[in-house]
Amino acid sequence: MRTNGMKSLRFAAFGPPSVLRIEELPMPEPGDGEALVHVKAAAINPSDIGNVAGRFKKTTLPRTPGRDFAGIVIKGKLHEGEEVWGSGPSLGIVRDGSHAEYVVVPLETLSLKPKSLSMAQAAAIGIPFITAWASVVSAAQIQAGETILVVGAAGAVGQAATQIANWKQARVIGADMRSDPIPGTESVVNTKIENLHARVMELTAGKGVDAVFDTVGGPMFEPALQSLRLGGRQVAIASPGQPRVSFSLIDFYHNFSRLLGVDSFGLTPRQVAEIQEELRLGFETGALKPLPIEIVPFEKAVDTYTLVGAGQAKAKQVLSFDGGIDWK
Repeated sequence: MRTNGMKSLRFAAFGPPSVLRIEELPMPEPGDGEALVHVKAAAINPSDIGNVAGRFKKTTLPRTPGRDFAGIVIKGKLHEGEEVWGSGPSLGIVRDGSHAEYVVVPLETLSLKPKSLSMAQAAAIGIPFITAWASVVSAAQIQAGETILVVGAAGAVGQAATQIANWKQARVIGADMRSDPIPGTESVVNTKIENLHARVMELTAGKGVDAVFDTVGGPMFEPALQSLRLGGRQVAIASPGQPRVSFSLIDFYHNFSRLLGVDSFGLTPRQVAEIQEELRLGFETGALKPLPIEIVPFEKAVDTYTLVGAGQAKAKQVLSFDGGIDWK
């Protein structure tokens, strides 16, 4: 373990990825109830791009971004010397995040790494699967035999939600701007060329779906809401580019619909830890599978942020802190 310092990705002003710099910082020291983790791999999520851009009001500067990680506990009263993975709503926001060689995190946010996953794979499952679980299981309370419409099913969170719904023995209808098959979905509605509400009604014999998980919002919000059966519930997590939506309130209450919001930043460390333990079981039993990843060396972090920010990454980008090697 290095004792004189560590490499860390930093930003001192909000803006595009070009504001990021790799700097040498002193080694952090964990306090009571905290652990020092030697980061082996850390994913770049869209929220990290938004954080650097200044979209989150609570972020303080200067800051190291990054919410998801996998590594080894170096100091701490829990899991010391063991392989762990984790995520945290405050990481990269009001405390330095995981895009560094070492990160200090609350003990309760740590979970033992699923044995079936490599470090890089474990680093990539945090936000997508935690958000999906909080939405599909905790909020929507999906049940076996129910049908859920996942809007944005081809995205990382959408894919995670589809897997979790399958694990809970629910039927999944996917919706995205494509017609290609999406693993785990029974059907895919191409929202570019098909009417979402009309197609969902066809696929459900006019009944509608039990639940909607909407990762898109904007113009997709109302047709998704219209696709609910009587008493159905819709979970919303995002609406990039168009935060305000409109819908018929009369239709909404006549249908006894329920609208639920989930914000992964609002989860407590304990809630994150509980979800991580549920997910670990899913991965270790094979019920859940890691998403496709591309491992890049930490030295290319700024370029990789630019790639993700431009929407040009074909797989989840994972920063490696050891020359791109994938650890087991």
